[in-house]
Amino acid sequence: MTSPPGAAPTPAPGPDAVRALTRPPRLRPGDRVAVVAPSGPPPPERLEAGLRILRDWGLDPVALPRTPAAHRGLAYLAGEDRLRAQELTEAWCDPAFAAVLSARGGYGAQRMVDLVDWDAVRAAPPKPFVGYSDATALHEAFAVRAGVATLHGPMPATEAFLTDAAARASLHTALFDPERARVVEARAGARAMVPGRARGTTLGGCLALLAADLGVPGARTSARGGLLLLEDVGEDDYRIDRLLTQLLRADWLTGVAGVLLGSWADCGRYEEVRAVLLDRLAPLGVPVVEEFGFGHGPGALTVPLGVPALLDADACRLVLDVAPLR
Repeated sequence: MTSPPGAAPTPAPGPDAVRALTRPPRLRPGDRVAVVAPSGPPPPERLEAGLRILRDWGLDPVALPRTPAAHRGLAYLAGEDRLRAQELTEAWCDPAFAAVLSARGGYGAQRMVDLVDWDAVRAAPPKPFVGYSDATALHEAFAVRAGVATLHGPMPATEAFLTDAAARASLHTALFDPERARVVEARAGARAMVPGRARGTTLGGCLALLAADLGVPGARTSARGGLLLLEDVGEDDYRIDRLLTQLLRADWLTGVAGVLLGSWADCGRYEEVRAVLLDRLAPLGVPVVEEFGFGHGPGALTVPLGVPALLDADACRLVLDVAPLR
């Protein structure tokens, strides 16, 4: 694939290069969707409110039996690791469900991800998976272990989903009318940290979860050739520095084609966070857009992962080669 005029050269492909993934089918009114809790236990009232919104979309959402439960000893987990993995596997492999949505983030996905039956997942037809934050561990696993494109977007049992109409609208478009989601325009306030244009395949999510995957057997070994999404919540500037430095020292960022930076909620003054991002990422010499508008911030955009695209940092725009869903 040749680069368009003005774009950064496409990195040479290699065995570790980020590649386009299989896109699942779009949703249609009447589809049954599974809501699972691979991380923290969703508050029951928020979960039910999120299910009502999904019903208003014409879907038939089902919260699987253990979704509202908490771990007996570790209250920050939505049940035992084995059971959460089993629930995700069953939801993915059940042909009655057209999609799987993570109820909320929190913590715990990396504890259960290796317990998912990935052989069964690969054997089943692909379907949309939606989540962000802690779900980054699952986005990476679906990409590397199953070869399936996913959606980095809001989750139904979160306050943001319940109160943020713009975030809901972005997800609805990606799920039901994916051709209209081929051009992802950054939210107001975005700007080029490093100008330019680059082509690659989207990947990424929460910075802390990406760093936590380093060295894990079967995990992605490089972001080479990728358009990398990065965001996080509740991390001080020096901790963001540490996480980025870890990725740099591991050569994980070598050959990345471009970077999209989302929200840095509760990470301190943005000017201080920005100084870290500029220091660590600008030397890569690739286009970087800051405050693109995905992640934990208001109006969070749904961005597909595993889809080839052109990043135009000057225009603050991501143009997908194909629709995020078929």
